[in-house]
Amino acid sequence: MPLMFLWEALGGLGLFILGMKSMSEGLQRIAGERLRQTLEKVTGNRLTAALMGSSLASLLQSSSAAAIIIVGLLNAGLLSVYQALGVLMGTGIGTTLAIQFIAFKVSQIALPAIALGVFLKYFCKRRRVVYAGELLLGAGLIFFGLQLMESGFAPVKQSALFQAIQHPLFSWHISSVLLGALLTFLIQSGSAVIGIVIALAGSGLIGFESGVAMVVGEVLGTSLITLVATIGGTMAARRSAIIYGIINVVAITLVLIGFPLFLKAVQFLSPGDAEFTVTTIGSVDPHSVLSRPNIARHLANAHTLFSVLSVLVFLPFLGFFTRSAARILPGVEGGLDYEPRPKFIDARILNTPSIALLQAKNETRRMAAIAESMFEDVVKQFYKYDARRTMRIKQKEETLDVLQRDISNFLVSLSKQSAGRESFLDIPLMLQIISSLEHIGDQSEAVLDYLRRKKEDKIIFSAAAMTELRNLAAVVGDLVSSAIASVPEPAADGLPAGVDLRDRVTHLQGTMLDNHIKRLTDGDCTVMAGLIYSDIVGGFSKIADACIQILKSEREFSDAAASGSH
Repeated sequence: MPLMFLWEALGGLGLFILGMKSMSEGLQRIAGERLRQTLEKVTGNRLTAALMGSSLASLLQSSSAAAIIIVGLLNAGLLSVYQALGVLMGTGIGTTLAIQFIAFKVSQIALPAIALGVFLKYFCKRRRVVYAGELLLGAGLIFFGLQLMESGFAPVKQSALFQAIQHPLFSWHISSVLLGALLTFLIQSGSAVIGIVIALAGSGLIGFESGVAMVVGEVLGTSLITLVATIGGTMAARRSAIIYGIINVVAITLVLIGFPLFLKAVQFLSPGDAEFTVTTIGSVDPHSVLSRPNIARHLANAHTLFSVLSVLVFLPFLGFFTRSAARILPGVEGGLDYEPRPKFIDARILNTPSIALLQAKNETRRMAAIAESMFEDVVKQFYKYDARRTMRIKQKEETLDVLQRDISNFLVSLSKQSAGRESFLDIPLMLQIISSLEHIGDQSEAVLDYLRRKKEDKIIFSAAAMTELRNLAAVVGDLVSSAIASVPEPAADGLPAGVDLRDRVTHLQGTMLDNHIKRLTDGDCTVMAGLIYSDIVGGFSKIADACIQILKSEREFSDAAASGSH
């Protein structure tokens, strides 16, 4: 394949990943609570989730494009792993329906979507219109990237495919499955690959058994595309893609083990004989003299049978796969899961206030753990700046924003349901705590941005300044740990210890600013470096204030509980 085609394909892959990122961010910003609730209702049942995946894949003419959008919804926190797996499993049935509409090209909307998206994002002032433009731009980049990849890998359809057909290994079913998966991954369209297989089988270039194996391999190729789409995505997206891939590998293995029986089932469900051949009299094209008029229906039915059997066999085990997700792909930081959606609260429990309040507390503990790990990641950037860690910090900050919104809404709804004195005392204090936790996340992100500016502008701090910042970060870290530890159970001596740490932060801050002014006077520090240095110190100070607020809220919570028991 010429080098220019390779670069075109790689450039398409880059646009594809960039579009995924842009679309997921646009979805997260534009999706309101009503849309989110609608999505959750539609995909809350495993059967309706599968039907939604089928409809989405059929509408987009591609299970690959449907899987990409599902990953975007996962990254935006609009779907859980359970819901996403149900939708992904239904995309296979949608691909079967989409085969009838192969002439439809999703890429036709790519350039108009990019043009309209750029206009809305950069030339409009209304916030929701800008978010809609970002969403359109991301979708356009995705489909344009798919188009470029298809064009870049075009020589594969004309050379590598026919070379593989002549190879003895092609007679093995497993090699046909792998070739079908490879073509699907390169062409980025399962429907197009199945159309090619039908054309090859109909002209007699490949046999019926090899065609069925390639059709089954299309599902494996879609799994690989889904895995690529999760690059730079959330843990939930990666877990869903891996489990989806495992399900498809197991399904393909079972079909290959019972391949003769599977072929008989396809032949039983399909009209006519798959190998029946007719001769076209008077044809000018020598390759079209022999044709198999029945094989197209057989191959389409093979894909339908495989997709339906996969859904029927694996859909009942969806809950088991979801519960196993954390064990299959453990999260970072000792298993911390920072998927941007609640894990414990459930609106259906609001009628039982005591249990609902316990759920809110568990969700608040999870939010506190994410805030603490986010601060720790920011501190690590002082020692070694890591771009991947930066991306993880950004994801955690988005999770904190989502959790603050959802827990607050849950607590407000709970306050309307509850009539107990304990709940009325707990809810305002918990609202203060989650607000402070979110503030810790905001200020940690601000410190990260200052460090990023320092690196991009190639600003160098003196050794003394870096030592002071690391010492300040250590003291603030102790205060963060003290505040986070008080969220599950308020410590009796938590506030005095926290006040002492806050005094140390104040003392360090004053000393650092004095030393900073001296370095400026002596010419050991530039003005730009001094501004960023002061901003970082101020960010740590605000984090310390938020921690003291948490400790005060927890002390009030403890005192209220003690007075309520007497």
